[in-house]
Amino acid sequence: MTAPGTRAGEDAHDLDVEEALALVKPPHRHTPGDHVAARGDHVPARGDHASAPGDRASSPAQAPSPAPQNATTDTTAAQGTGSTASAPRQHAHHRAHHRATPWPEARATAERAGRTTRAGAGETGRSPVTVPLDAALGLVLAAPLAALTDLPSFDTSAMDGWAVAGPGPWTLREDGVLAGHAQPERLADGEAVRIATGARIPPDTTAVLRSEHGLTDDKGRLHPTRDHLGHGQDIRPRAQECRSGDQLLPAGTPVTPVVLGLAAAAGYDTLTVVPRPRVDVLVLGDELLTEGLPHDGLIRDALGPMLPPWLRALGTEVTAVRRIGDDADALHRAITDSEADLVVTTGGTAAGPVDHVHPTLHRIGARLLVDGVKVRPGHPMLLARLTEGRYLVGLPGNPLAAVSGLLTLAEPLLRALAGRAAPERYALPLRDGAHGHPYDTRLIPVLLRGERAVPLHYNGPAMLRGVAAADALAVVPPGGAKPGQETEILELPWATTGLAACST
Repeated sequence: MTAPGTRAGEDAHDLDVEEALALVKPPHRHTPGDHVAARGDHVPARGDHASAPGDRASSPAQAPSPAPQNATTDTTAAQGTGSTASAPRQHAHHRAHHRATPWPEARATAERAGRTTRAGAGETGRSPVTVPLDAALGLVLAAPLAALTDLPSFDTSAMDGWAVAGPGPWTLREDGVLAGHAQPERLADGEAVRIATGARIPPDTTAVLRSEHGLTDDKGRLHPTRDHLGHGQDIRPRAQECRSGDQLLPAGTPVTPVVLGLAAAAGYDTLTVVPRPRVDVLVLGDELLTEGLPHDGLIRDALGPMLPPWLRALGTEVTAVRRIGDDADALHRAITDSEADLVVTTGGTAAGPVDHVHPTLHRIGARLLVDGVKVRPGHPMLLARLTEGRYLVGLPGNPLAAVSGLLTLAEPLLRALAGRAAPERYALPLRDGAHGHPYDTRLIPVLLRGERAVPLHYNGPAMLRGVAAADALAVVPPGGAKPGQETEILELPWATTGLAACST
């Protein structure tokens, strides 16, 4: 990949037509404030935490025109759109760019929406649920985990060996003490008894002598092979780890296999957790094939197979995958019939003759929270509130643009709905330079190699070849990035957790 501003030898596929033209000839209606706002975003170094941009007021728009942005929209986002729906088509891009939300603010808006829904969980149907331990893996604790018992709940042996009373040598009793048995008999001074790891300590035991530290003689007496045996040695006293009622983990803790083990040890059969967000996926487009080779203007659907496992990797329950085609009424029925927390649509978010998402959102009275984002690829993505606690994320139809929308809007929204904390933001230097859009953030697939990110080719909006080999996406600021420049890194979910996350 070439350095910023370098055109010679650059892959023609690295840019879509709009991006290529923008690099050569800046839009004549560019507003300087757009560029400043985009460049002003802080790209954190590894370990830094970023604060979310301030909230924007949301209010109904004026009476709708036939333009695609018919849904109720955020008035701040709509400022600067002075053209009507009948304006020449060549100005549509400029109107969209003025209306679009800066990339960092779009992510923050999506996360705020999820947090707001979580705060009013009882009113939106997303109240905590109680599930058996074996159903809680991957969810998030909705309440602190407090110990229901002392851990351990009685004095136990930490080793296989002998429980002894007083100084040795000791007279060895014939019986033994095994784990899982009731209270053993009291030891008299000078007595010892065989004991297993985890078994209850007999009353008046002073220590446990490990098997490798003792020998018995032919008279049945036990002798230590080491000089010193400390009082209480290798005995786990009751409540060593915690006392009943102690808080073990706070609310918001992800339920890992170890958390399940701790909960079981602490006396739990069930856990109270935040339910997985439910997601319906609506695949739009008459041109999509589900099998076979492309032919006669038809292409294979890449997003239908890709999105459900990706959404599962984000901790959701995918409740439906429906193919709608380019049918406005079918899209309306699918959205209004859905009971999911989030509806994800693919394609139809721009201003084409069969782009039905905006008109449908207006028809059902949805509120647009984000209507276009200053990011490439994926500029025409959107986020709308359908009803209280229910949302729609409109992804562009181009595959890599859809990935951009997924990471920009769906991921922070779903993370907040699921009660998860935001991952720590970090940046890595790019090994090679990366060209950028003059005014918008750009997301490019990268490999993570040591302490550097390696940009990949085949990163045009319609391409998946680059991101299929990637570990993450790098956030390239407006104007591009030079070799060695640090850029924020968005890791792909399976890069750290493995493909099992996609089938949860």
